[in-house]
Amino acid sequence: MNSSEKLKPDLRVYFVIGPDHAGDRSLVEVAEAAARGGVTALQLRDKTGGTATLIAEARKLKLALAPFGVPLIVNDRVDVALAAGAEGVHIGQQDMAPADARQLLGPDRILGLTVQSAEDIAAMEPGLLDYVSIGGVFDTASKQNPHPPIGLDGLADLAEAAALRAPGLPICAIAGITVETAAAVIAAGCDGISVVSAIAAASDPRVAAGELRNVVDWALDARAESA
Repeated sequence: MNSSEKLKPDLRVYFVIGPDHAGDRSLVEVAEAAARGGVTALQLRDKTGGTATLIAEARKLKLALAPFGVPLIVNDRVDVALAAGAEGVHIGQQDMAPADARQLLGPDRILGLTVQSAEDIAAMEPGLLDYVSIGGVFDTASKQNPHPPIGLDGLADLAEAAALRAPGLPICAIAGITVETAAAVIAAGCDGISVVSAIAAASDPRVAAGELRNVVDWALDARAESA
């Protein structure tokens, strides 16, 4: 793969999953069902697993997602992503610096960054990144967040700041987003939603993913028509 063939991330329905989210089902089972339903990207987030376990998990997920064309993003662990042949890495403000991650990943893999404030956005280096994730938007039980939720107004402000700082850089949002709130998140200026429980906790992840995809696609069309 060369840089002209680099995969542009499709963030419309970005599913984040780890061992704590799958319940009595396997990660591969939930991930494959979600891919069938219409997720457009999937992130493996496992903060406690050992390196060998993570690589094995990532390889299984990559195989399961490949028939659907859904890229696998690994949270934080550049080494795991490279070993498993994942399409990219997502890092937070307390993880490896984006410049270091990009140096290790090379130019062809996806690199995403969480931003939580106007200061984070001002400090980011757009040329290193392929997308940004803004959060957390709402209360969520799927991740401990020391910062209060920013809400839709805060999301709109940060999405506007990100678009000004890095025109054309894809933007998604995370934390507590559901099928009921997804359209409002898109209307606030995002290109997609990042979800955990909205799919992982559903009795049928395929159906849940499909419902989210339908809402997001509708909201994107509506925003384009009103532009």
